[in-house]
Amino acid sequence: MIIKHRQVSDELKLLRILNARMELAETDKQNYLNLEKGFEGEIKFDVLMENLQQERLILNDLLLEKNTTKFQLDSLHIAQETVYHFEVKNFEGDYYMEKDRFYTYSGKEILNPLHQLRRSETLIHQLLQQLGYSSFQVESYLIFVNPTFTLYQAPKNPSIIFPTQLQRFLLKMNRVPSSNLNYRHTRLGEELLAVHRGDDPYKRLPAYSYEGLRKGFYCDLCYSFKIALKERKLVCMDCGCKEDITHALLRSIQEVKLLFPNLPICTNTMHDWCNMTISKKTILKHLKHYYVPKGYGKWMYFE
Repeated sequence: MIIKHRQVSDELKLLRILNARMELAETDKQNYLNLEKGFEGEIKFDVLMENLQQERLILNDLLLEKNTTKFQLDSLHIAQETVYHFEVKNFEGDYYMEKDRFYTYSGKEILNPLHQLRRSETLIHQLLQQLGYSSFQVESYLIFVNPTFTLYQAPKNPSIIFPTQLQRFLLKMNRVPSSNLNYRHTRLGEELLAVHRGDDPYKRLPAYSYEGLRKGFYCDLCYSFKIALKERKLVCMDCGCKEDITHALLRSIQEVKLLFPNLPICTNTMHDWCNMTISKKTILKHLKHYYVPKGYGKWMYFE
């Protein structure tokens, strides 16, 4: 049973918007692409885990803290006497290891994900002990989900699961005796949720301003601004995607709320943000229907 579902992080949501509406610097663009690829890999892993037969409590995307050290966990499964910790990587292409260091095939060194796995495992042990669940064992696995990934000179480490091993790994997990989960397991899941930390994505974003962002609707599928309004639908001229005007407007309102949390949502703001594609009358009607008005007359805004 999933007790914390995986969601698109606010950082990725923000970078998707900024990537569509401004020119990102190369480092910011790469960070955005890495986040997209990482999320895609985590979804692949979630689909694989749907085939698990053993009863478990599943918590995805946990951000925890121990001894003032924050650590992020892609997926944590609570079973009978074991907490399974999964670090998911969606690397593609060729990599190699040399003297415990991790490199792309072109020779660029990157952080060794095994080090990240072991660091997180140590912190999980300490946190479980602090919460009073030291009897649980912790098993950690580094999961590579991309079928194009190859790691040369890989160590013989049972914690590493390569793409060609995923189905066998799943069979192995299904051979573990069934769990009989009870209040103790549920309480552990609730306590881990209680210590989950919110994240501040804004400190990692490139500088941006309202004036510096491109206005108008873009395609919800391919992010193209080549949009035509036809019979209350936005039609993408590049990919053919059709989106109801209500959905598109509500999506745009959420964009503004996410990008500018302190900016009041009002008719004029949204008319400008949508590049005057739809009328102020239509915008006001939707704002009144889906949001609560505050203030009066020209000072009216919506929450």
